[in-house]
Amino acid sequence: MKFFLDSAKVDEIRYAREMWAIDGVTSNPRHIKTSGKPFLAAVEDLATLGREFGEDFAISVEVNPHHTTAEAMVEEGERIWNMCPTNFVVKLPCTEAGYKALQIFGEKDIPCNMTLCFSAVQALQAGRLGARFISPFIGWKEANGEEVEHFIEEIVTIYDNFDFATEILVAAVRNGRQIAEAAAAGADIVTAGFDVYKESFEHPYTPVGLKRFADAWDATPYK
Repeated sequence: MKFFLDSAKVDEIRYAREMWAIDGVTSNPRHIKTSGKPFLAAVEDLATLGREFGEDFAISVEVNPHHTTAEAMVEEGERIWNMCPTNFVVKLPCTEAGYKALQIFGEKDIPCNMTLCFSAVQALQAGRLGARFISPFIGWKEANGEEVEHFIEEIVTIYDNFDFATEILVAAVRNGRQIAEAAAAGADIVTAGFDVYKESFEHPYTPVGLKRFADAWDATPYK
């Protein structure tokens, strides 16, 4: 399984790449805002990191959410993609216009990440149309009382049934339990925020165990 980071902050991305070996980045307008930089400046930072980390480091950049037509999405998405074609993936919403834009991008060989996916049928359409990634959101669904484990399993089964090349990128992940469940369900990727990974890679019993082992080490002659 691959780990992507939800962020547009250079320091977070560098830390996550060095310490956790993350495989890519997903960004959205909220992450861009949190970076504290204008949109184009933040995207150029992401492009610089992509070129530094290599072409296998995928970076999703979302088009303006105000766009309601495929034509507007394609015009901006192509402009964004051209800033770093080796790494950038254009992020589109799972809407009628978004799916149409996905088809147009497919003709141009520009990879897309279909985001804001909340149903298996939305994921099915993204797979049919050749998206690079589909991003089913689980945190939002779970927060509203919806069951999410079978949601991911269903998408995995559909993709396996039809041999879709689209990678399942589980998004809006809120904790380590959800990361493990996504992996067990057979998802290809999870994307989560910096703090989620930081907390997930730790456990309160680990330092307790280290303390006990350290005490035993200190009480034992070395030679």
